[in-house]
Order: sequence, then structure tokens, then C-alpha cells
Amino acid sequence: MDFSAVISIKPYSSSTSGCSSFFTLSQTQTSSSKSHLFNSHGNGIPRFHPNSFFKSLKCIQSPTPASLPSKPGSLSCSAGALSPTQTAHLPPRKLSALVEEFQSLLEPLDRVKLLLHYASLLPSLPDSSRTDSNRVMGCTARVWLDAQMDSQGNIRFWADSDSEITKGFCSCLVSILDGAPPEEVLGLKTGDLAALNVGLPGGERSRVNTWHNVLVSMQKRTRALVAQKEGKAPFEPFPSLVITAEGFQPKGAYAEAQARYLFPDKLKVEELVKVLKEKKIGVVAHFYMDPEVQGILTAARKEWPHIHISDSLVMADSAVNMAKSGCKFITVLGVDFMSENVRAILDQAGFGQVGVYRMSSERIGCSLADAAATPDYMNYLNAASSSPPSLHVIYINTSLETKAYAHELVPTITCTSSNVVQTILQAFAQVPDLTVWYGPDSYMGANIKELFLQMAMMSDEEIAEIHPEHNRDSIKSLLPRLHYYEDGTCIVHHLFGHEVVEKINEMYCDAFLTAHFEVPGEMFSLAMEAKRRGMGVVGSTQNILDFIKKRVQEALDRNVDDHLKFVLGTESGMVTSIVAAVRSLLDSSKSTSSTKINVEIVFPVSSDAMTETSTSASPVLESIKIGDFTVPVVPGVASGEGCSIHGGCASCPYMKMNSLSSLLHVCHHLPDERNNLKAYETERFKSRTPQGKSIADVGCEPILHMRHFQAKKELSEGLVYQVLGPHSNGKLA
Repeated sequence: MDFSAVISIKPYSSSTSGCSSFFTLSQTQTSSSKSHLFNSHGNGIPRFHPNSFFKSLKCIQSPTPASLPSKPGSLSCSAGALSPTQTAHLPPRKLSALVEEFQSLLEPLDRVKLLLHYASLLPSLPDSSRTDSNRVMGCTARVWLDAQMDSQGNIRFWADSDSEITKGFCSCLVSILDGAPPEEVLGLKTGDLAALNVGLPGGERSRVNTWHNVLVSMQKRTRALVAQKEGKAPFEPFPSLVITAEGFQPKGAYAEAQARYLFPDKLKVEELVKVLKEKKIGVVAHFYMDPEVQGILTAARKEWPHIHISDSLVMADSAVNMAKSGCKFITVLGVDFMSENVRAILDQAGFGQVGVYRMSSERIGCSLADAAATPDYMNYLNAASSSPPSLHVIYINTSLETKAYAHELVPTITCTSSNVVQTILQAFAQVPDLTVWYGPDSYMGANIKELFLQMAMMSDEEIAEIHPEHNRDSIKSLLPRLHYYEDGTCIVHHLFGHEVVEKINEMYCDAFLTAHFEVPGEMFSLAMEAKRRGMGVVGSTQNILDFIKKRVQEALDRNVDDHLKFVLGTESGMVTSIVAAVRSLLDSSKSTSSTKINVEIVFPVSSDAMTETSTSASPVLESIKIGDFTVPVVPGVASGEGCSIHGGCASCPYMKMNSLSSLLHVCHHLPDERNNLKAYETERFKSRTPQGKSIADVGCEPILHMRHFQAKKELSEGLVYQVLGPHSNGKLA
């Protein structure tokens, strides 16, 4: 005998029984060997052969718990005539049946029809539930999700969307998880939904993201309901800054401190502009300056164009452009290796007469650069030098001296967090049997290795999208030949630890996650998972800024009210540039749209963030020990740095040694006729490498190799020659 599933849809009843509408899947013997699924609707859906699961599943009237609001047309499914052992794993079985159902339809159009039919089964959500707090972020269409726990401790879900296709996705997920125990809801993985491909032309990626993002939101709400039932105190939210077309709304003391200088002091702006113009001084600053400095610089740039805020790679290039435009001095707001690079690149470009000045008479260090300036790192490179052909890929955030010493041991190319993956992949593709030695950032090295392990499980087509000369076999073969230094970290990204990751996973898993490539593995994995469903980015500070701008622009293009939430997984000084970029986008849309877009930047600061303050002009720097490094704690604006060895360091203490008062002090004393700024001036390296060459000349070579790669997308012939040795002509067969 052949059985097929027959569905009967019963309308919502307002009877005192409190039953919601339901559908029934029952065993029905039919005279025909095939029947239409949902044939009572006459919608032309192709025939479907249900598996044995559907033959034993019976969806029955499910009473609405007294604790839940009565919502029209709530659709619920429960197991009838199934044992407790069988019901314990019901959601996976429902999912399996749903996957089989879609995969049995060979034509994409038939799958779409089935999805639209599921959409018709989903009741409308009351207006009272269509709130911003119930919105699912990351979906192309607007999606609302509500959840409550019933008296049996199971989770009930309601969902809706203004898109019929998306409503179909929601209906499928609700039918799988509605009425399930919390552990079953939380046990479903986004990867389990990979087979649910309805084959919509041109929109497959965004549709897959919809499945994933709705599921993640369901699980977030489930965790919150479980915690509430168990009487656990909810996590305190991270501080955040909400950006609107009208202004800013800081939430929490740390965010208030960050926001304080987004409206800079006009008198200070005027003072800075006057001295910069008068003495022809250019300013290059890193994204990680504190908000007071960045706020002043951003405002001053409108009056004096020779001010540039960027990541470390672009700072030296900007200094050269300023010198070409007639600037006589360059002030560098960053750590010491940045001013060293500016000095060396200006000399290389023929601007040796242009003075370069730092912002402190003290050393402005960097824990990552310090890790590479150790005998242990040189021992690591000695091992590389004895394993030809080898290439050393060194992070840009290292001193010129380190680059020079390394380059004499092993052929070296500089990289940034935005180009490191492509640099390594191109090197492996271009030089047979190559061994790559990356350093000094241990977290970035581990994350690169993990990324390549994930790539080894992708299809050849997916890998080719990342790099056209690679496939699964080549990725697998390079993994044993990729090494990374295991004892170097940036103290900022080092402290995005377990506490912060746990809180993000609990409270912000449905938000957009941004992470610098230097973060620890837990944070990296979290952001990579978000990236796979269109909700995250892992990369450089510029990559993070571009991602936020893109998502805001997409929201504006949709022309519907929205609230976007971004977790800032890097130094909080980025917020000034983010605010400027977001406000520019919001302002540009004012005249053409009445859409209200709110953008919330979340600072993942540890609960025991430092709050040391100082009101003196020259604060005494206390020190703390973090790992192998002892660093000064430099008071931040009003409420400290937000650093904790338990996880979450929103601000770099080294970068905060660059203050507005120091910048004005240096500018007012230029030109330095009385030698008052000797300790501030970035001097040229007078020492030589072990081979007797200029440190500046040799240290610049890896940077020039990187510039060639960025321009040509391949290693230079000179670098290939150095890798392969004197018996090669620098070209590969």
C-alpha cells in the first residue's frame, strides 16, 4: 500500500478552549499511487513522496498556554502517538523531512512555489509584535520574530515578514522549532540548514543568510528565556553609541566618554588649524587615536587638507603626498614604528629635508613590534633560513630594524591584515614547494591557518573565488608548509577573551560582528561564523570601516526604517572615523528619503574595565603586567581605557600617549631652532645590519615588495630570485 500526507487546515477559533489553528498530517490510504501535496489548495505544487517520518507525524491542535498572548492563527505542530524517546529528537527529524521535501523538487520554480505555500500557512503577526526589538538583523526583507516559553518549558515562536519568500523561510523554521524544548532549539546549527536551497536565481546567498539569521535570532531568544526561568541575572549590555541623522546617543559611561569629543572644541580646532597653516605642518594619524584627538583632527581637516587618519599602511604614503604639496614638517600620531616608517619612506622618496616628529619624549612602544624584536623571533627565522625555499611574511606593525634584520636572514615581504591571505596564497601559487613563515602576530597566524583549514573543505569553485590559482588539493598541500610565530600578540586584541566572547554570543549573536584579524581564536571563529551568513567581517581597520559603510548604505537603499547594530571587535578609537562615515551617509540621504536609520556601535569592554583617571597635565603612568609585557596605563578620556586581562581591551594604552596637548606643543615649537624637540624627532637609523648595510634601506625592501604585490597581484621577480637563490633567474617555468 502507498501512503501520502494529507493536510487539513483549520481556521483560527476564538472558542474558550484557547486552541490555535493547526494542520494535520495523517496516514491516509489512497487509491492513487501519487497525490499532490497540499492538493486541497490546487496550487500546482508537484507530487511529493513523504518519508517515513511524515507517516508517523501527526500535527494536532495545540492549546495556547495561559501565559502566552492569544495570537491569531498561531500554527503549532506536536508529535502524536510518538514515544518520549522519539519526540526528544523531533526538530532534526522535521528538518530532515523538510530537506527531503525541497530536494525532491528538481525545478527551482517548483521549490519557490512550495516555499510560497509555506508562507501562506504563516499567520500574520499582530502590530504589537512588529517592534524594533523583535526585528531580525541581516535580512534583505524586514523580519519580525517573537518567542515565549510555555508552561511545559518548551519554546513557542511567532514570525512574520513583509516579503512572501522570506515569510516562507520563517514558516519552515517555525514549523521545525515551535514547541520544541530549549536544548533542541539550541542544538540546531546554521550548517544544518545548508541543504535548504530553494534555488532562487541571483539571490541564493542572501536567502541562505535569511535561514541562518532567523535561526540565530531564535536561539538568542531561547537562551534569554531559559536564563529568565532559571532566575539568572541577565548580562549587563556592553556600552554603545547610537548614531542617527540628528546626532548621537551614548549608552553607558564608556560610550559617553567616547562620544564626548565627537563635537570638538571650536577654539582648539582654530588654534590647531592656525599653527598648521602658518608652519606648513602635515599630520598623519592612526585610526586608534582617542576621540578627543580624532574629533579635533576631523574638524580641522575641513580647513587644512594635509591631515590624514588611516591605518598604518597608508600613513607613510600620505606623508609623501603632503611633502609633495609643500609641507615642511610631518607630525605622526601613532606608535614609534609608524614614525620610523614615515621617516624612511620620505627619505626613499627624496624628502630627507622634511622633519618627522613623534608625540612624546618617551618611547611609544607596541607589544606586537616588541615581540618581533627579540632573540626568540630571530631564532624562529634562523630555522626558516635553513629550509629553502622559504619566504618570511612579516606584519607591517613591526619596526624597520626588525624588517631589516629579518630580510637578511630570510627573503621577506611585508603584509597587512587586509592583504595577508592573498599574499600567502599568491606566494604558494607562484613558487613551487615554498615554505611560508608568518610573524609575529600569533593570533593572526592561527587565524590564517584556521581559515585555510576551512578552505580545504570548500569546493574548488568556492576556493577559486578567493584565489583563482588554488583548489582543494593545493590548499591541503600548503598547510604543512605554513608556519607562524607562536609568541607575539597585540595587547588590545589579546584581551578580546572568553568573557567578552561569551557575552557577545549570549547577547549580540544576531548583531553584525566585526573583528580585526589579530583577535584570539574564539573571537575569530565567532566573527567568521557571522561572516558566512553575511553578518560579519574579519580583516583590517579599513575592512571594518568599509563593511559598516556598506551595510548602512544597503539599509538606506531599502528605504525602510531600520536599526543596525555592530559589535566593534577592534580598538575603540575607530569610532570617530565610523561616526564621520555613517553621519555622511545619513546626511546625504536626508533630502531624498524620510527613512529613519539608527546605527548602534557596541564596545565589547570587559565588566571590570579600568577606570583610572587623571586630571594633571602630565599624568604619572602606572604600569601593569600583561603576559610577558609591562605596559603603562594611560588614562583615557574621562573614564579610562576599558582594558581588562579578563577579556576586552577597547583602547590601546600606547596609542593614547598621542595627546592633543602634545600635538600642539610640538607644532608651536617648530621649527626647532632651540633644540627643544630633540626627544620628539624621529631620527634616521645610523646603525647598520649584520652585513653592514643601511637599516633604512634594507628595512624598506620588504615594504617595496608589498607595494609591488598590491599593484601587480604577484611577487616581484626580485623577491622570487631571493627566495629561489642565486641559481635561479627569478622566473618560474
